[in-house]
Amino acid sequence: MVRPWAGPAGGRGRSWAGQAAGPFVGGAGGPEVARRTDASRTHGADPVTWGPRGGGLVSVPSNPHPLPSRRPGRWWPACCCAPGSGALQLARGPCVGPLARARGPASTCSAASCPPCTTRTACPGCLFLNLKTPLRDTSVHRSLSWMMASSGPWFDMYLCARDSIVLNFNPFMAFNPDPKSEYNDQLTRATNMTVSAIRFLKTLRAGLLEPEVFHLNPAKSDTDTFKRLIRFVPSSLSWYGAYLVNAYPLDMSQYFRLFNSTRLPKPIQDELFTNEKARHLLVLRKGHFYVFDVLDQDGNIVGASEIQAHLKYILSDSSPAPEFPLAYLTTENRDVWAELRRKLASGGNEEALRKVDSAVFCLCLDDFPIKDLIHLSHNMLHGDGTNRWFDKSFNLIIAKDGTAAINFEHAWGDGVAVLRFLNEVFKDSTQAPAVTPQSQPARTDSSVAVQKLNFKLNDALKTGISTAKEKFDATVKTLTVDLIQFQRGGKEFLKKQKLSPDSVAQLAFQMAFLRQYGQTVATYESCSTAAFKHGRTETIRPASIFTKRCSQAFVREPSKYSAGELQQMMTKCSTYHGQLTKEAAMGQGFDRHLFALRYLAAAKGIALPELYLDPAYGQINHNILSTSTLNSPAVNIGGFAPVVPDGFGIGYAIHDNWIGCNVSSYPGRNVREFLQCVEKALEDIFDAIEGKCIKT
Repeated sequence: MVRPWAGPAGGRGRSWAGQAAGPFVGGAGGPEVARRTDASRTHGADPVTWGPRGGGLVSVPSNPHPLPSRRPGRWWPACCCAPGSGALQLARGPCVGPLARARGPASTCSAASCPPCTTRTACPGCLFLNLKTPLRDTSVHRSLSWMMASSGPWFDMYLCARDSIVLNFNPFMAFNPDPKSEYNDQLTRATNMTVSAIRFLKTLRAGLLEPEVFHLNPAKSDTDTFKRLIRFVPSSLSWYGAYLVNAYPLDMSQYFRLFNSTRLPKPIQDELFTNEKARHLLVLRKGHFYVFDVLDQDGNIVGASEIQAHLKYILSDSSPAPEFPLAYLTTENRDVWAELRRKLASGGNEEALRKVDSAVFCLCLDDFPIKDLIHLSHNMLHGDGTNRWFDKSFNLIIAKDGTAAINFEHAWGDGVAVLRFLNEVFKDSTQAPAVTPQSQPARTDSSVAVQKLNFKLNDALKTGISTAKEKFDATVKTLTVDLIQFQRGGKEFLKKQKLSPDSVAQLAFQMAFLRQYGQTVATYESCSTAAFKHGRTETIRPASIFTKRCSQAFVREPSKYSAGELQQMMTKCSTYHGQLTKEAAMGQGFDRHLFALRYLAAAKGIALPELYLDPAYGQINHNILSTSTLNSPAVNIGGFAPVVPDGFGIGYAIHDNWIGCNVSSYPGRNVREFLQCVEKALEDIFDAIEGKCIKT
């Protein structure tokens, strides 16, 4: 088991992902998850989910819709997880579940073309309804028109991209090890995480998942008392009750795509496919595909000991790796993969592909331990290409030593949804594990329950797999990943100096690039706009006239300025960065605005305005420094590849007492040298804060 990032005292590392709004239901907020200790009630006559009153488990009927008396989400109308609220119920009427039942078992969405919905209760599972077809309910029409205008182009952007999704789009987040070392056994952890993931699924679909809320004053709003009181406020007024105590609901319309979902390769534009009725798990090991049910016919979770038995059976399969591993195809150019998939389906593999596409999620069992954090990053970001199905909404990867991570496809949603899932699964699997290291697998015939998928490959498909492998191997060899842990201080120290910790990290990146390459370049920092219905992201632009002046002072003329003058410059950087962050979160950034105008011009056949032809516009969208930060005690490390060939992909986390950076680059940049410059920048910043002279 690779050691997690450690703080100065050698304690458990905590890092990389964003904060969850709260527990499954009824807990105290933050990334914590309310729990019960009786792990025996993970299966039985009724499915088990987390209850709305003070945490713990409650039994609910299968497919419970609606559940008005157990609705913790009454006061978050922007959230889609609770029956009758926000995006889940765009029309008046009863909740019909994350996918409208009238649409049948499956939903396929490609922002450009989608089957029309003519039911009174709109289907939020399909974000792109064909609005040319009149809808009977004008309120639905207005809601869907707004959704199409706000979200459709962004989905188009992802789904129309023809590059491989590996490295170009899919990021990863790695779990911390289980604090009880004996639970990091691969079989034990795989069983516990699978059960916890299905518990999350059941909680979400039952409408009992506590909504994501941004608490500006958690002392008033993030309390059990307030949650109990707000439950009795009518839905039409509940949002205002939350607003009065500075609690803002965040959009959760992406969550339903976590499960039973796959990105399907299509010519020109891919599609998002979801089939909520499927009950099986997809498991990959040594390039082989296995499926078995994790939900029974009534929607109950299959017994944990049965799941353990099936996973043990798969781990005991001694079959050699296939000569032509099919998973390589998901690493291909999307148009190439679309044509190969067409041949694959027409060659007698349609049913096997359907099982892959509709699986609850993909569990990847690797046959080797993780050596160190750099090896972890490479393995979880891309691996060897044989044991991932990169098109699935997410792959849960568990190595031989129990090191676990999530690699997720980015078109359907953003890190906020994945992080909430990751937080809940980590807490549930570590505090309420379904099995123990001493647990015995059920005595069941796994050879019957587990189906090994066999694919018929003709010469064209074999050639396609070989070509995909060559491309994949050549590409991943060019990627370098390295990291640092700056132990001198973190957010606690910086906040005492009244400096934004994030602004300090971003200033360090600007100083580092200036020191290494002598210039300032376009920089991207992702900011969630989940405060808006169906919000995705906006861009924070950390490179400013303030960071440029400050960077030049530190790097080029440190002796010219006193520590006090440097402190004043840093304060201006911090203030302006805070302003940019607030504007981005409130939808007042310029990037998505310009993106939307350009999209509308193209859609209406209008000549592209001169602004978009200006070299400066192209330069600012060539993001050499692409950065993202998220924090969670459940996450060890995370990362992504650069978004341009001559760029850096910078994943960073600012902890209480240290700062971590996990950076990737292609041969055009020197990642080790860049990280040395980042460390030098942070040392200089801390020296200036402490009134010391800057060392040249």
